[in-house]
Amino acid sequence: MATAHPRRSGAQVLIDQLRIHGTETIFGVPGESYLAALDALYAQRNSIRYVICRQEGGASYMAEAYGKLTGKPGICFVTRGPGATNAAVGMHTGFQDSTPMILLIGQVARETTDREAFQEIDYRRMYGQMAKWVTQIEDARRIPELLSQAFHTALNGRPGPVVVVLPEDMLTDEVEVADAGPYRIARGAPAAADMATLRELLAASKQPLLILGGGGWSAEACVDIRAFAEANHLPVTTAFRNQDLIDNRHANFVGDLGLGVNPPLGKRIKESDLIIAVGPRLGEATTGGYTMFDLPVPAQKMVHVHASAEELGRVYQATLPINSGMAQFAASAKAMKPVDASAWKDKVAVARADYLKNIEPVPQPGSADLAAIVGWLNTRLPDDVIVTNGAGNYAGFVHRFFQYRGFRTQLAPTNGSMGYGVPSAVAAKIAAPGRMVVSFSGDGCFLMNGQEFSTAVQHGANIVFIVVDNGMYGTIRMHQERDYPTRVHGTELKNPDFAAYARAFNGHGETVEKTADFAAAFERCVAIGKPSIIHIKTDAEAITSRITLSKLREQSLARQKH
Repeated sequence: MATAHPRRSGAQVLIDQLRIHGTETIFGVPGESYLAALDALYAQRNSIRYVICRQEGGASYMAEAYGKLTGKPGICFVTRGPGATNAAVGMHTGFQDSTPMILLIGQVARETTDREAFQEIDYRRMYGQMAKWVTQIEDARRIPELLSQAFHTALNGRPGPVVVVLPEDMLTDEVEVADAGPYRIARGAPAAADMATLRELLAASKQPLLILGGGGWSAEACVDIRAFAEANHLPVTTAFRNQDLIDNRHANFVGDLGLGVNPPLGKRIKESDLIIAVGPRLGEATTGGYTMFDLPVPAQKMVHVHASAEELGRVYQATLPINSGMAQFAASAKAMKPVDASAWKDKVAVARADYLKNIEPVPQPGSADLAAIVGWLNTRLPDDVIVTNGAGNYAGFVHRFFQYRGFRTQLAPTNGSMGYGVPSAVAAKIAAPGRMVVSFSGDGCFLMNGQEFSTAVQHGANIVFIVVDNGMYGTIRMHQERDYPTRVHGTELKNPDFAAYARAFNGHGETVEKTADFAAAFERCVAIGKPSIIHIKTDAEAITSRITLSKLREQSLARQKH
């Protein structure tokens, strides 16, 4: 006998599926194209929180950060046309950062498609290269099936973003349909033969190195991979902006790979004879512009572990490719019998000493020294703090001088996308309200999504936002001085009073022009119990943590003469 199902609108079916799949939070900007879904959310307002954002770019960044932090797909809901195009920045971040997320887009009514109706876009074409899958649901009876597929696609293999397009008239159709069950994550595991080969390669090595990175990690997997490193006395480094996969205070941690890598670490990578890369894609930033390893076959023997078979051999031909989930590989690695590490054991302490020397704050030009400020925060912030940042040279100070304590204490875009610092912090505080959240942005970076400070105020997300103001797009100015010295054009910024900006939104604002004033300003922000901005005015000379603007220009001019 057939089971009867209650008659529901497509919108009600949609929201019911989100709830079944464990959705607790949706980030979005309302639009008339999905009013029916907003109405269905009203009925579920006690079980699914709708975080109202000020711009779809901020909303999609929040969904990406939420997915990165929780391991569950971050959900973003936007309207058609302009809303969907604004949301693209978070989707690109989610794709390159391997973050599970689902973008729901309200669409024009089905009867008006292919007429270039008001705000109509073909999202399969628009998002084809920025998403794992794009679908448009034409029949409300297929919502349970296609939402289930969306969740499974976002999470399985290499995690990433999925786009689900929802015609507005489909959302109002009434249908009788069965619900899907909650998603289940499927992960591959390494074969016994793979682990045996790994052990053989490690036993024959004289200078191995372990690189951790990518998506799909869990706290347990981090504990297991650390045990593997400890048992085999392996030096551990992390891919670009994946520093939180191991406590940076651990004796085996020897630094991170990425932009401005510590020179001794870069040298060790090239001199190693075995690379065990667990999780990273080994992209451009992590490999120093694809220069650390020969293409396509590295000079070093390489073990490359990744959850997606498509990523194995995509750039580098590994000696041993292993298609496995992070937790499954880490558990197998932990269980592996340790090898004799006498050939390299003593070298780990030397590499660790080089790392510790590198994170000692180096005096910077100007009265407000960002290196010293980050160094102070490194001693002040709790172990479970979440530190977020966008993109820009200021972030290099954070990555160099702050030690991330452990799993999911870092939120930063590996795709180098500006404007991420503010919305990612809002998402982090909403996802983990009991944890301290500190967010870094440059002056240019902040104003790309600074309006989401009002979202923090509206939703009670008490975050300390640090704005590093040097009056320019610093990263581009750095490249400009390197390639076209003395011809500065298009990189200068005239900035507002960011502390006053905070107060305008009923937040708290502080201005810091001297290093000695930062600690007290920070403590006032923590104590006041509302979103706060600390406006740090830094000297343009402090262009990076390793070189001044004048010295960079001097080197560039000298190079051009030769």
